[in-house]
Amino acid sequence: MHFSDSILRYAVLLICFLPMALHAHSAQGKRIILKGQSITMQQAIQLIEENSQYTFFFKSGVITNDEKKDYDCEGDINEVLKKVFSNSGIDYVIKNNEIILKSAKSDETQQPKPGAKKSEIVGVVIDANTGESIIGASVQIKGAATGVITNIDGKFTIMASPSDVIIISYVGYTPKEIKIGSHKVLSIELTEDAKQLEEVVVTAYGTGQKKASMVGSVEAIKPAELKVPSTNLSTAFAGRLAGVVAVQRSGQPGADGANFWIRGVSTMNGVTDPLIILDGIQVSSSDLNNLDPEIIDSFSILKDATATAMYGTRGANGVMIVTTKSGMNLDKPIINFRMEGQISQPTSTPKFVDGATYMELFNEAVNNDNSGDVLYSNERIAGTRAGLDPYIYPNVNWYNELFKDVSYSEKFNFNIRGGGKRVDYFSSISINHESGMLKNRSKDFFSYNNNIDVMRYNFQNNINAKLSNSSKLSLRLNVQLRNMTTPNQGVGAIFSNAMNTSPVEFPVYFPDDGETPYIKWGATERVNADYQTNPVAQAATGYNKSFESTVIAALEFNQKLDFLTEGLSFKALASFKNWSSSTNARAGKWNRFALTGYEEDGNGGYTYTTSRIGDEFQTDLTATNSTSGDRRFYLEGMLNYSRTFDEHDINAMFIYSQDEYVNNVPGNGNFIGSLPKRKQGVAARASYAYAGKYMAEVNVGYNGSENFAKGHRFGLFPSVAVGYNISEENFFKPLKNTISKLKLRASWGLVGNDQISDARFLYMSQINLSGKGFTTGVNQNVTYSGPVYQRYANEDITWEVGEKINFGVDLQLFRSLDLTFDIFRENRRDIFQEKQTVPTYMGTASTKVYGNLAAMRNQGFELAASYNKQFNKDWFVSFKGTFTYAHNEITKYDESPKYPWQSKVGASANMNAIYIADGLFIDSEDIAHHQQQLGSTIVPGDIKYVNVSRDWYGYDDNLTDTDDWVWAKYPSVPEIVYGFGPSIKWKNLDFSFFFQGVAKTSFMVKDMHPFGDNSLRNVLSWIADERWSPDNQNTNATYPRLSRKTNANNTKLSTYWQRNGAFLKLKNAEIGYTHKNMRIYISGSNLLTFAPFKLWDPEQGGGSGLSYPTQRVFNIGFQMTINNK
Repeated sequence: MHFSDSILRYAVLLICFLPMALHAHSAQGKRIILKGQSITMQQAIQLIEENSQYTFFFKSGVITNDEKKDYDCEGDINEVLKKVFSNSGIDYVIKNNEIILKSAKSDETQQPKPGAKKSEIVGVVIDANTGESIIGASVQIKGAATGVITNIDGKFTIMASPSDVIIISYVGYTPKEIKIGSHKVLSIELTEDAKQLEEVVVTAYGTGQKKASMVGSVEAIKPAELKVPSTNLSTAFAGRLAGVVAVQRSGQPGADGANFWIRGVSTMNGVTDPLIILDGIQVSSSDLNNLDPEIIDSFSILKDATATAMYGTRGANGVMIVTTKSGMNLDKPIINFRMEGQISQPTSTPKFVDGATYMELFNEAVNNDNSGDVLYSNERIAGTRAGLDPYIYPNVNWYNELFKDVSYSEKFNFNIRGGGKRVDYFSSISINHESGMLKNRSKDFFSYNNNIDVMRYNFQNNINAKLSNSSKLSLRLNVQLRNMTTPNQGVGAIFSNAMNTSPVEFPVYFPDDGETPYIKWGATERVNADYQTNPVAQAATGYNKSFESTVIAALEFNQKLDFLTEGLSFKALASFKNWSSSTNARAGKWNRFALTGYEEDGNGGYTYTTSRIGDEFQTDLTATNSTSGDRRFYLEGMLNYSRTFDEHDINAMFIYSQDEYVNNVPGNGNFIGSLPKRKQGVAARASYAYAGKYMAEVNVGYNGSENFAKGHRFGLFPSVAVGYNISEENFFKPLKNTISKLKLRASWGLVGNDQISDARFLYMSQINLSGKGFTTGVNQNVTYSGPVYQRYANEDITWEVGEKINFGVDLQLFRSLDLTFDIFRENRRDIFQEKQTVPTYMGTASTKVYGNLAAMRNQGFELAASYNKQFNKDWFVSFKGTFTYAHNEITKYDESPKYPWQSKVGASANMNAIYIADGLFIDSEDIAHHQQQLGSTIVPGDIKYVNVSRDWYGYDDNLTDTDDWVWAKYPSVPEIVYGFGPSIKWKNLDFSFFFQGVAKTSFMVKDMHPFGDNSLRNVLSWIADERWSPDNQNTNATYPRLSRKTNANNTKLSTYWQRNGAFLKLKNAEIGYTHKNMRIYISGSNLLTFAPFKLWDPEQGGGSGLSYPTQRVFNIGFQMTINNK
């Protein structure tokens, strides 16, 4: 897709969408019906308010004669008001959705004095601390009904005379009065009112809690702070959210989301991911990644038991609450338009040796083994190095043939936000196009495109309707549509083929001979190689087209029950999510040819003789269709009580919930897969705070899951927390200029996890009716089929339970530096595990037995720091930093290790079992002194391993074998994640950057050994440069000797192949300029990486480096806001 084509498509959608968006405010002339018998004027006004979007404002005493009368009128607002206020002595002024009433007499008496001429005054209202514009601030002339509201830029225009005084006010700020005098332009700074300004954070079940009174560990952040360069939200979590451990393993469009955990990993099996709740319904991480940042109002990360216990069996791994934006009561809607263009390139690309070097290394491997394989001749090596005819002397860089250096993407978003007193709305539409880094070789030979191409269409519509002064109905609808093209062989296979194919055995294809009706793809019949896969042919012949749709809908009803008791309310929520996918796979076959001869054509070129390898295939593409999908239905009812008695704040909540998940396409014969997964539970919370100083909270969840047998399905998950806000004490007042806030928190509780295995109904036995029943006969060689137990029932299986403890400190210094520090520990017990210690005489040699057998401990600490300072009207500086450390270790495991150092107890999850390497063998004498090693035949240049049992623990054992492996020092999931960076604003220019890093993590380099298994696998440049060889007998070489055989000794997981996975990245940088209601910006992500490992981006993890690399992204964007200015 060309960028200009995208613009045209976006423009057409904008034209279609804009009338719908603007229709929300086309009701100015809406007809109003007012009918009432024997009602007062104030009752008539209330009827008009309830049946329209208008709000009345008037002072007491304006309505002096409020006798009851009959009203029967119909028309637009002006026609109705004329009839209502006829002969009443009341005048009215209509301003947008507001109707201001005043006495006709007072209007005469309050006329401005002669000479007090009114003029236009313009101004802007900003936060004195941050310098940010304040939207919706009230600007009113003192003693008059005249007033306006600031727009999205904090600006206003008002008519006033020099003698007038204006009052500027906004919730959470101290009001300010200013006399107009000779001012024509005003810049007004409002300061926070500490008593009013209490940030509300969304917590469990979407309820809001004042941050000042919270005792749980909750991290809240706005999407704008994440600086997301694309729609992929999860890649921005690492380093910006304290307590979140995240790594991005791939840069493939449509599959480039990060894996993330809250406070690390706390279990070995089953689900380790956090629970993600979007507007009340559980969603997947892929649903989260497909959301547009523009639609999200806030993220809340619930970390400790106080925050998550109410979710019971779903909350053990932490909870992420995502809320989308709602409408606002505005005179006119706020319309926002954003467009971005993006250029991506790999953070690193693998480098292979040239063809001549490849053949020399192959010959070296043959000689190292004395294998007797046919060597490449010196003539062929020389011809290849000289770059002679590419069909006779092929020298193919398969990676360069398949992949390009740059790919392009575009993004468009249009959203509108507004509403009135009765109804408000937020609507958004976005289109995102991403392309991959595959060269479109299909287009070179055929008429289709098989490069990765992702087109996403996202829609969000939120509507809140105030049914009465005490009831509200809300509808939130999210629709995600995705069209995706991928190569038929799969992206991973293409990278693998580039690695596994020789550069010198055949060209990409042979010239067209005018007789063969299809492409003559290159292949080889070399001994021990059969024919190798031609990576270009494999990639070019076929593609997959898939379409996915996700619909997430939530209907919520809120009712105040103050008529029963003040502060009581009820909420009901019904939500539905449906995901469906269909794929059309088009696969083709390719005809393989090998060069069998050539001769000069007399014109300085050659004619080539080729022969087909294998069968002749038709090249037409076949088609295979497949579908998949699932749906989820969720119901929730909540009774909430919130009341303040003098200095006593009391809150209580009771919730009932039920959840059902169904696989829409379980497959033929999959009875278990067709059954719905159901959960049910109740939860309660009670909290108390006195004078903002002393706080206590109790939570309990009582939840059930059909995953377990009767008697084990329901469990109780309590938690308790206390807090002490020391800075509110009288004795602390002398310190408040330095220590503005100081709060201590502590919590304890139990949480659960019912997703302990992919298998279901583990309390039932699993029997294969057609299994290998028994054997008989003299030689036990007669087998009869029959029923065989594959898994024994265990009715005691239940969920994992985590006991969480948290201690926290919230500190603010000099009213500008905020620090939050938490120490946490979780003991997870009853972890699901296959039993390892059942003796075979029990008859379970081939039958699995499971139970809640294992346990783990996860502990650490986290620190978050933020600094915000407005130095003057032009300069504003902020800084944010986080540090998270989370270490886990297994404390109980059903096992019978031969040696204590091989026990899983004490090791961490996500660790490899490895041998300790001790360099390379020098010569035959070195080998003789080392005894036998791993049952392999050892020669110089092979890896030498430490005899751990003898050298470390003193056992009388001269063999280096399976007794000598140990657990790796660090896991593949980082134990340390951190991030830091500033944001600077000077006048209309803003600049920010953010560094993010990880530490205490490792991975294994593997699956890149050339020539092994008698293959003709390609050779990475670093192997050629750093290998041991007969001419370079360096025992500290980073690659052992080359070999044509399967060298089991040299491919064992060991410290020789272990690499440090730590890194520090310049994760994001952005510079922008704002002019009035427009902003242009340039940003980049993954710009720089500093790491001890240099071969590829260490964030990708282990392997050969031959996978879709993470991307360095450059972004240019334009944003424009149209509002009620």
